[in-house]
Amino acid sequence: MAIRLIGFAALSFGLITLFFATLPAIVLLAVALVIVSQNRVNDNSAGAVDNATALVAIFMAIDQLSPAMLVGVIFPDAEEFGLVGARALAADRAEMFADAAVINLDGLDDVGTPTALLHRPGSMGAAVATALKARRWRWLPVVVDGIALARVTRECVTILKGNWRTMRIVHRSDDTAARVRLDGAAIVAAGLARVLRAQ
Repeated sequence: MAIRLIGFAALSFGLITLFFATLPAIVLLAVALVIVSQNRVNDNSAGAVDNATALVAIFMAIDQLSPAMLVGVIFPDAEEFGLVGARALAADRAEMFADAAVINLDGLDDVGTPTALLHRPGSMGAAVATALKARRWRWLPVVVDGIALARVTRECVTILKGNWRTMRIVHRSDDTAARVRLDGAAIVAAGLARVLRAQ
């Protein structure tokens, strides 16, 4: 993930530089294109932080809610292959999401600050971001299921937690259960449950 972010930054900076210094911009764009072209989806990561921690956080949050609460849980598949599962849900089951506030959980590392990626802002997403003391963004250079689900929901937020160290292990063989204590998942689950109980 870190390499993807570096490639994206180089690509963006290269495009901006193109207007001021053509030769350096072309060199930067070439480097960026090489980085981006070599960064393909693979299956060599155990996926502990991305995305088993989010699954654990969902179960932790549900355990803190009353069984009578009307909360739905979905587990879309194939996010890394172009949001295939989320896109299929949005296309085939749009009516399920029409009046829903979707809280999409992604990688939740033990380190770093929570981030709320507000795809379609609303009161629920704002409440979750506040409860987690999360940094709020309207756009980030990451691909998450919330992008596809936001098209058919009333509101949608993706919650991530980590730092640059997290980005260096995501999508690599280092992303194993041995480096995860689940503190990040517990923090997000507790904040999410507090917000849901208050609704």
